[in-house]
Amino acid sequence: MMANKIYFASDFHLGIPDHPQSLEREKKIVAWLEEVRKDAQAIYLMGDVFDFWFEYRTVVPKGYVRLFGKLAEITDAGIPVHLFRGNHDMWAFDYLEKELGLIMHRDPEILDLPGKRFYIAHGDGLGPGDKGYKFIKKVFQNRILQWLFSWIHPDLAIRIANFWSGQSRYLNLTKKEEELKRLTANNSENAPLAIHSRNILADGEQIDYFIYGHWHLPIDVKLTDTCRYINLGDWLTNFTYAVFDGEKLDMIRWMEK
Repeated sequence: MMANKIYFASDFHLGIPDHPQSLEREKKIVAWLEEVRKDAQAIYLMGDVFDFWFEYRTVVPKGYVRLFGKLAEITDAGIPVHLFRGNHDMWAFDYLEKELGLIMHRDPEILDLPGKRFYIAHGDGLGPGDKGYKFIKKVFQNRILQWLFSWIHPDLAIRIANFWSGQSRYLNLTKKEEELKRLTANNSENAPLAIHSRNILADGEQIDYFIYGHWHLPIDVKLTDTCRYINLGDWLTNFTYAVFDGEKLDMIRWMEK
């Protein structure tokens, strides 16, 4: 089978709301990866793979061995797997690169993929509004605070993070999706990332596809006759992804065979 397709998926949020449900979701993601690797030229994971991730120098969070094994298998086979860090896995440093062979991206990027131009980002902190989160993001990205957090014993630090990132955050994810539904009820161009995308086009950039995660709701909107804005959805409730075959891009809902 010719490896000519590029796949995009986002917002797995592994770790919530509890271990059994996260494990079930992880198995679905691994099955999806095994399916798409057959004709994948590249795979882009657009952030929030984990609901919480922090790397110490010698310790990483426990779990996710099925996902890690599959990702290592895919990169060992020569298929590039890119990870755009999201707001839930912003503390991914170099372990995933060194151990799994992932190609890490820290910021939005414009990429020339076969035949088309893509603007790709997780999407957090982009567009109007959300000033509270934008402030918190700067705090979390502060290297001194990251260093101080790294001195907390991993068992205690991860316990604190999981408490903060548990059921209440799972509910917040649902609220975020409801907020986006409200913003886009009458016009999907009201979405913050759609506004961000139009501003980039207004600055003179020639983009065919804007690809984002973060907002959890699958959205596919034409911004111009030649440009589309894509929200990938999530793997908590939607199980959606996008695939580009060199000519067209489709949004698909994963169905296990």
